[in-house]
Parts: sequence; C-alpha cells; structure tokens
Amino acid sequence: MMGHLRIVGDRHADRLRLIKSHAGKALVVRCHQRLRGPYTGVDTVLRAVLPEAQQRWPDLVEQHRVELLYGMPELTQLIGESPRTLAGDAPFKERTRFYGAGMIRCMSQGIVTFLLAYARLVHAETGAPFEVAFEEVHAAESTTQELVGLLVRRADPRVLRVVVSGTGDALPDELHSALAPGTTLTVPPAAREEPPAADQDALEWAAVYVNSDGTDDDPRAVRGYRAADPRAVADLHDKRAEALEPGATWGMRMGAIAYHRERGGDRSGIGRTTLLEAQRHAVATGFSAVVVDLGLRGRGVTDPATHEHDFWEFTREAASACIPIGRLQQSMELYQDLLRRFTDPKVHMMTSYAIAMLHTRFLEPRDHDLAVQWQHNAVAIAGLLPDPAERLTYSVFHDNGLALVEMHRGNRERALELVETCIARLDARLDDDQWVLHRSQLLYNRARLQASLNRLDEAHADYTRLIELDPYYTDYLSERARIHRERGEFEAVLADYDRAVLLAPPFPELYYNRGTARAETGDHEGALEDFGYVLEMEPLDLAARVARAELLLECGDLDGAEADADAGLALHPAEAQLLCLKGIVLLQREDLQPALAAFDAVLEQDPAYPAALINRAVAHFHRARHDQAVADLSAALDVVGDDPDVLLNRGIAHLADGRTELARADFDRALGLPDADVDELRRQRELCDAAAG
Repeated sequence: MMGHLRIVGDRHADRLRLIKSHAGKALVVRCHQRLRGPYTGVDTVLRAVLPEAQQRWPDLVEQHRVELLYGMPELTQLIGESPRTLAGDAPFKERTRFYGAGMIRCMSQGIVTFLLAYARLVHAETGAPFEVAFEEVHAAESTTQELVGLLVRRADPRVLRVVVSGTGDALPDELHSALAPGTTLTVPPAAREEPPAADQDALEWAAVYVNSDGTDDDPRAVRGYRAADPRAVADLHDKRAEALEPGATWGMRMGAIAYHRERGGDRSGIGRTTLLEAQRHAVATGFSAVVVDLGLRGRGVTDPATHEHDFWEFTREAASACIPIGRLQQSMELYQDLLRRFTDPKVHMMTSYAIAMLHTRFLEPRDHDLAVQWQHNAVAIAGLLPDPAERLTYSVFHDNGLALVEMHRGNRERALELVETCIARLDARLDDDQWVLHRSQLLYNRARLQASLNRLDEAHADYTRLIELDPYYTDYLSERARIHRERGEFEAVLADYDRAVLLAPPFPELYYNRGTARAETGDHEGALEDFGYVLEMEPLDLAARVARAELLLECGDLDGAEADADAGLALHPAEAQLLCLKGIVLLQREDLQPALAAFDAVLEQDPAYPAALINRAVAHFHRARHDQAVADLSAALDVVGDDPDVLLNRGIAHLADGRTELARADFDRALGLPDADVDELRRQRELCDAAAG
C-alpha cells in the first residue's frame, strides 16, 4: 500500500497503533493547534530533516531559507537568520504593511517544495519513500491543514508518502480532495481500547488534561477536567503556563501559553495581555485565521470599559484579518461594533479608514463614492488630533488612503498630488530614521501612480530607490520589471525577475510573469518550466494554464496543448479560452466538426470572441463554406478593427467564392496597414487579377 493514507479513529492511542502497523517507519508528528498554533507538526518535521539537509545539501536550504523561517523563526537555531526587510524591522506601532493568508500560502508552497526536493534526494540514495504521519490533523490550525493538503496533492507517494491521521471530523475541502485518490483506514471496533474506570480523583485527571495542553482525549482526563473545582483547574493552567514560558517559541505563545493564560486565575489581566501579545505576532506574520481567533478570544476576556484600547485592538485586528480569509460580512460587523461602543476620536478615525478600504477594495459591488465619505471622516479627525506628531503621521496616513480611493475613482492625477504632498510633509518634519517603512510605502504608491500615468522614467527611478532601501522586498523588482517590459528592455526584465525568484517565496504570479517574459524572448524551455511550477502549486491558475497551452501549441506539441486544455476544462468547465484552444488543436489536426463545435460553444458565451471567430472562419473555409467564413471574419474585424491578417484571410475567402472585387478591396486595404504580409498580399492580388481576367 504505497499511496497516501488517511487514518480515522476517535482516539489518539488507537490511531497511533494503526499508523505503526501500516506506516511503521513514518516520522509521526502531532499537529494539535493548542500545542504551538500555526505550523504545529510542520515544525517537528523540519526540525527532524533540517540538520541533515543543512549539512549535506546546504544550497537546497539556502534556496528556501525565507519560507522555512518565516512562520517558524525558532528554526534560525538550525540554519541561521533570514534576510531582513523594512517591514520585519519596523516597530509594531509603525507597521503599515501587513501580510495575510495569501502570503502564508506562498510560504507553505515553498516549504512543500523543499520537502519534496529533500525526499527526492533521500529516495535517490535509499530507494525508499520518506514517510511522514501528521497526527491530530482534525484539530490542526488551518495553516497546517493547508500545508498538509498541498503536500498530499503535490507529493508522489513513491518518494514522499503522507499519512493524515485524525477523527472523522470534516477536513477542509482542499485537503479532503487531495486525500480522495488515496486509501482511508478506520480503526476497527475490535481494536479500540477502552480505558479502565477512573482510578484517580477528578483533580488528578484534570492535571493530566492540563499538562497535555488540552489535547488528551482520554475520557477519564476529559471528565476529570470538567468535574474538578474551577479554581483548582485555573491554578493548574497557571502553573503549566509558567513551566512553558521560559524559552517559549512564538508558536508556543500563540498555542499552549495563550490557551493556559486564557483559562488561568487572571484571565482579564495576564490572560488578556498574553492573548494580545500573541495576536500582535500573528498580525505581523500574516496568520489571518489565528488573528481572528485570538481577537475574538481576547474580546471575551477584556472589559471594554476598563481596557478600551485593548478591546479596540483585538477587534480591529480581527476585523482586518477576516478580509483575506473571505469573511467580509464579519469584518464589517466587527467595525460597526466599534463605532457603536466607543466615542474615542482615534477609534472612529481608524474604523472610518477601515470601512473605506472595505468599500473601495473588497466588497462587491465596489462603492468608491461611499469609500470617499468614510475616508473624508478619517482625514477630518486626523487633522484635529491635539498632539502635533500624531496629527502629522495620521494625517499623512489617511491622505494616502484617500489617494487610493481617488485612484480607484479614476482620479489618478489627484491621487498623485495627495501622495507627493504626503511625502513632502514627512520629509520636512521627520528625521531619516523615523517612519521609514511608511515613507517607503508612500514612495511605492507614487511609483505605481507614475507608471499608471505612463511616466515610466519617474516610476523606474522610484522603484530603483525602493530596491536600494529594501532589497529583500521583491515586489519592487517585479514592478520595475514591468517598466522594463514596457520599454522593451527584456534583458533587464529577466534580470529583475531572476533576482526576485532567488529572494522571494514562490509567488505564482512571479513565476507566471517570468514565464511570459521568457516565452517572449524565445526561451520556451524556461517558460514551460515556470508555467509548470505555477500549475504544480496552483492547478486552478487559469492564466498559467492558458499560457502553457498556447506555448505548447506554438511549439507544435499538439498533444501537450490538448492535454492542458482538457485538464483546464475539467477544472474550469466551458471556459472560453480553453475551449478555443481545444478547437485550435482540433483544427490543426483537421478534425473539423469537433473544432467547429468547440468554437460554437465559445461564441455562444461571447459572440465577439475574436480568436473563435477567426478560427471558426478557417474551419468553415476548409469545408468550402466561404460565405460563413466571410461572415465570421467580418465579425472579427468589427471587434479588432483593421487587421492585415484578418483582411488577407477574408480576401482569400471572397476570392474562393469568385468575388474578386471584394477580394481585391481587402488585399489593397491590408497593404496599407503596418505589419502586413506584403509578399503574400501581392501574390493573392495577382491571383485575384488572374481570376478576374
């Protein structure tokens, strides 16, 4: 049994016995989120493999250093520090750049790529798969569940075999789907070992449960915990927290320590501050689901009258983190709760900004006019703050937010004016080492606006300055590459993308963009490699699927192009670009009737789809349906305007049907256009004259 394996059972001990009998050599790791929060279990795997990898394959570790350390900074003990960025070094109060679930997914993809490469190296030597059993996955934090799902989907079980173990509780869709082709084993009733009756008092069993960090599923421990005196249980939680705190990792602080302090004897005191500290770390890292969880739990132990600022921080960070995980309605409800509860001007200022951002960036339909109303409120309050330093920084922050809304409204010149004023105000009042991150963000916004206004030289200068300021924040390299591309400087384009790939986690968009640049410069092998890596990570990425299929078609690999089109259509049924590609493949094989059916299906969705019209015209022409070919090509010209190739083809169709004057008119019209195939047009015109004679 060499496929991936799911083991289902109600009890941890029973599942371990099944793992041992079916994957006896597997590295077994516990994933319960109460232990170390996000990446619990993943950290154990990495601690097991990194010493060997660092010693034997240091280049592999170096290639993935950013991803390996991003969510688990304690691994620096094994492989050293990661590169520094302005966001990472900024004081928390000056952070204006935050990441979310999308960034964490990229980091997880990089960790998966590392584990797959490590497993291949081991397999090349031993011939045996590297086996990992992730236990308690049902109780894992969503970051771990997501990574395990990616690993199961991407790993060849002959090289890296994954065992996913837990109760029968529902798993996230992605993980459930990845496990579907494998085998599921359920602990049989005869193999379940029922524990003996309780042989200790309730408090002793409560201590067992607490010392397991709330993960023990022995019914005696669970019953004892529930039955014991609450004050004694709270004392147990405090003692356990005190034992864990010396040398605790951030994972432990987000997991076990927050769990215990929340249930200890001072929930509204040290419980509150522990949750707040853990939430701030989760915010800075981008663990969106954890930020929401800790925020809601923090609200539960915080008196909004006594600790208004903490209640506000728990709420606003939870509301913000709801956005990247798709909980927009909950985000708005939390912001509205703040507006109802408090009269503090700062609360209303920052909440107005947040609601403006929801309306201009995330809610459907977008409402930029309503966003302006909310953002004007934030700007007005910022201008009335009594402290001059706060008035300056908050006014600039909110004018920058207003610039974003104005950009979305199409007022790019106004947006640029606001941003440049913000930069000038801070430069005039602050020292060089103050609010460095936010000032870099303003410069970034100016660069993007300059680019959108086609002021490429100015944008290029700003991006170059940003790269000098923050060389490991690779968005700047990608943006500068776009400027180089606009200028046709493809050597510089590829240099920036190559550097970004070396420094960044595997952002699919980065590899896609480099792939398109490689394709444009004739590096088809490199482009296919980049598109392939994107699709390995994210099979649903439509742009990469289409780009690879088109490139395979261009290279003459009809089988490969058709396989991509079919795979894409299985994931995106009836998607027009893929249907059209499928039709083109069939057309090149001269399988005309299925090709026509594919083009018809595209044009039913979009009657003005140029590629489908043009290629259906070719299919009609090959079946001697010249009038229908002319009709499709005429419709295509209505969409794309004068195009010499389309005019050439329509002229040929007219000529085939004996309409020489119409054919000659198309050929003459095409000859007056740039990029026309002059030799072919003249040849067709001669045929036209001969036919007329």
